[in-house]
Amino acid sequence: MSRLEFQSRHQAGLAALYLGVFATIWFSVPAADQPLRALLVVASGAALVTAVTGAVVVARSRGAGHAGRDRAADRRYLLVVLAEFAAAGLGAAVLALAGWSEFVPVLVCAVVGLHFFPLVPVLGDPLLWPLGVAMCVVALAGLVTALASAVSAGLVVGTGAGLLLLGYAVLALVRAFRRR
Repeated sequence: MSRLEFQSRHQAGLAALYLGVFATIWFSVPAADQPLRALLVVASGAALVTAVTGAVVVARSRGAGHAGRDRAADRRYLLVVLAEFAAAGLGAAVLALAGWSEFVPVLVCAVVGLHFFPLVPVLGDPLLWPLGVAMCVVALAGLVTALASAVSAGLVVGTGAGLLLLGYAVLALVRAFRRR
């Protein structure tokens, strides 16, 4: 396996692992009645299986080749993720203090969507652009739905974000297995 193949397979495994875990978390956000609740539990299980499969890909790719770490890229990645957590945490606190806690999932989803844009050059994955746009659209849909109806923002955002992240995680696994 060449170094580039190793990095791509390893990175795809990490994407499946991380986004599978976060999809599982998003599927747990909505308070839903049956049968949607059962579907969210099944989707959460599928996301967890995807994450575990990603972890297996990562573990197997470690022994298959050697790739030196890019410290500059690691530092940029860490800064983007820290900024994401800070923005989401601070924003959630402000919304809670203002009495608008129901909109916390909307804010977090928008921040997650926005954080994918600076990660495109860091991770070298142009598919993060449409994922970021789609996450922002889901956040907007959750906001509009909550303002215009009795449907909670968390239901729209949790389901939508979970499906998007699960879809991307599965796509990452497909890409990893194609690199075998």
